[in-house]
Amino acid sequence: MKFVYFFGCGVADGNASMKAELGGKGANLAEMTSLKLPVPAGFTISTKVCLDFLKEEGNFSPEVKKQVEESLRKTEEAMGAKFADPINPLLVSVRSGARVSMPGMMDTVLNLGLNPSTVEALAKKSANPRFAYDSYRRFIQMYSNVVKELDSHYMEDCLENYKKNKGYHEDTSLSAEDLKSLCLSFKQIYHKHLGEDFPENPFEQLWSAIGAVFKSWNCNRAKKYREIHSIPNDWGTAVNVCSMVYGNMGNDSGTGVCFTRDPSTGENIFYGEYLINAQGEDVVAGIRTPKTLSLLEKEMPEVFVQLQDVRKKLEKHYRDVQDIEFTIQEGKLYLLQTRNAKRTTQAALKIAIDFAKEGTLTKEEALLRVNPQDLDKLLHPTLDPRAHKQVIAKGLPASPGAVSGRAVFTAIEAESWAARGELVILVRDETSPEDIGGMYASQGFLTARGGMTSHAAVVARQMGKCCVAGCSSLTISQSHKSVKVSGIEVLEGDWITLDGSTGEVMLGKVETKNAELSGDFNTFMDWAKECRKMKIRANADTPRDAIYARSFGAEGIGLCRTEHMFFDESRLPYVRQMILAKNAQERKEALEKLLPFQREDFVSILSAMEGFEVTIRLLDPPLHEFLPHTDKDMMSLSNQLGLSAEDIKQRVKALYEANPMLGHRGCRLGISHPEIYEMQVKAIVEAVEKCRAQGKKVYPEIMIPLVGIAQELKWLRDRLSKLAPQIPFGTMIEVPRAALVADKISQYADFFSFGTNDLTQTTYGFSRDDSAPFLRVYKQEAILHEDPFAVLDQEGVGQLIKMATELGRKTNPSLKVGICGEHGGEPSSVKFCHSMGLNYVSCSPFRIPIAMLASAQAAIEQNSSKK
Repeated sequence: MKFVYFFGCGVADGNASMKAELGGKGANLAEMTSLKLPVPAGFTISTKVCLDFLKEEGNFSPEVKKQVEESLRKTEEAMGAKFADPINPLLVSVRSGARVSMPGMMDTVLNLGLNPSTVEALAKKSANPRFAYDSYRRFIQMYSNVVKELDSHYMEDCLENYKKNKGYHEDTSLSAEDLKSLCLSFKQIYHKHLGEDFPENPFEQLWSAIGAVFKSWNCNRAKKYREIHSIPNDWGTAVNVCSMVYGNMGNDSGTGVCFTRDPSTGENIFYGEYLINAQGEDVVAGIRTPKTLSLLEKEMPEVFVQLQDVRKKLEKHYRDVQDIEFTIQEGKLYLLQTRNAKRTTQAALKIAIDFAKEGTLTKEEALLRVNPQDLDKLLHPTLDPRAHKQVIAKGLPASPGAVSGRAVFTAIEAESWAARGELVILVRDETSPEDIGGMYASQGFLTARGGMTSHAAVVARQMGKCCVAGCSSLTISQSHKSVKVSGIEVLEGDWITLDGSTGEVMLGKVETKNAELSGDFNTFMDWAKECRKMKIRANADTPRDAIYARSFGAEGIGLCRTEHMFFDESRLPYVRQMILAKNAQERKEALEKLLPFQREDFVSILSAMEGFEVTIRLLDPPLHEFLPHTDKDMMSLSNQLGLSAEDIKQRVKALYEANPMLGHRGCRLGISHPEIYEMQVKAIVEAVEKCRAQGKKVYPEIMIPLVGIAQELKWLRDRLSKLAPQIPFGTMIEVPRAALVADKISQYADFFSFGTNDLTQTTYGFSRDDSAPFLRVYKQEAILHEDPFAVLDQEGVGQLIKMATELGRKTNPSLKVGICGEHGGEPSSVKFCHSMGLNYVSCSPFRIPIAMLASAQAAIEQNSSKK
């Protein structure tokens, strides 16, 4: 079995299609090598070795060791240098590479292979002792932290104190002698804290580093990142061992990151940053603020021309925007990585549309390039232009949106404050991968250092969060939990506002307004609507929701919950009067008072969704939910209705249910008290008449909730259809029995709508209100990969949907079928519904674009599989 894959001198064992084995970085290094681009030689150790290494508790098989040694020899031949050689030494980097990008989550070791003899050889060969010892001190720092897990602050503090004593402000001010001295100090720190000498055998260094990078697959930040982004734990990471090229050899050397188009806006411009006399980690870690790529054209015109050629070649080859890492060594360009660029959703839409217009992609391929879930990020608020704002600083606009939150200064504090329900903004000198949990909990990030490609910026764009980076005027004190700028001190818990589109930092809370969707968004959604087969409806209970839904492209309402209308304060007294009625006549009198409210509700909603179907669900929750439960509220109701507080207490007690989910609600309530449903249906009929008298085309559908027995639906339909003979009737399938006897129920139904929230509850026996604590453990322990209330359980609940659809249509071929649970806006669930042949999905208004795109992608993928 092949475990190690060589690349170099225009020849590679792997290619771009092998991401599962080689990880994204290794696959693309192999691909670029085959394209004859300037990639330093090296080799990739496959993800299979990672999984075996972790399983075998840190041991490598003899075959893996043999293949690594063979590939190392090939690398030496390609580079004309020898690993561990005291005259002509080859140094290598050891870097991770999962099959999907996990920026900064796992570990890297650079300049590996240095010891007292090889550093002298490197100094002599390069005629640059400063460069050699700068590389050595970097290596000692990285190896100590990554391989030995020595806290990085020991050596970092030593470096800063040394610079302070010498009066230096930048690392580049350190001389060769300074760096020699620091290397000795770093080794002393290593020995003091670890009780052993720093290793001088390059082969020991290599195997230890490879093992450490494999182990970093299971470090806390990587596990947290996978949890956030739903990345399987059993993929593992590859390790890339690549010949070192040096951006820190002087002013004709450097390192940088560039994008073939702007990842924030999607504009077709060459975009990036670089540092002279630096190594790659300096750019992404935000240690120094980099220069914009446009300056490289002036400083190194020949290299810039080469880089422009690389830009065109890679974008054309991959048919996507590329994120490229490069190093310049003494005026020569080398490529260290390319990958499909992370981008904001605004940029993703523009890039996909531009690629389609340029002929690089078809319209269908362009639709497949955008993650449906990311469309949610388009709805970021922006600052209200009329609002007062006190700008106290300005940094780089690293990720768009406008957010307000309380300032916190560590990731742990961000998680803690957010857990208490507070909105927070994480303020740091720069973020690091260890901050991932706090970043996820924050509304946005503010950093004093780092550029547009810093860790904070990349993660913000990926998460769809607001970020202002490189705000150098900030003086942040972690110990005092404060930040000073422009003579103002902001303490932990103080409100600040960020504008990620302008880079402005403001004191206090600033009013925001909803985003205005761009022309690109409308174009993209028009394309999606053309390609999708299922219709997309909205869950909407108010005219405002219906109007929002239409603006996002809704094609009707799949769930209008009437109980939400009952909770309105203006009618709640009549609802309670109806519940507390002593007989049917009193109940009808109360219902007559409610009817005008219901009628006007339905007029407004039907009018707002004119031309489309509106599915109205009759009252579903148990009656006790509408009654007061505190003595104070009961006394207030007693005064309102002229009833004794004791009578109200007795009624509340009588309606109490041990398990309301399984209790007297839905169709059971409608059969026990048919006058409730009769009032609602009468209100719907009168609303239709009123709308049509105004010339409006309205199409209501009446949904009976919680049916599990065919006779329940028959009994209610027989009674209610006399009031509304022209209106379709259907039911919500939300208990397993309904799915099992769907062929019988469909005899009396014009449509089925799956209430997947309750169907998931009743199938699993989980309460969606109380299951979060143990579901979190289930996900951590891989008992469940997803929360079944967020992502449809296709194995269990999905099979009930499939069964019910097939049984229902067998008896009633014209049966219309959709879903209206929260899963209707979750992409994988929408694609499952498409595969089942459902007519529509219904979701909350703001998730309609997500469902529309997911539906289009499902249709495109299905058509592609047939070809």
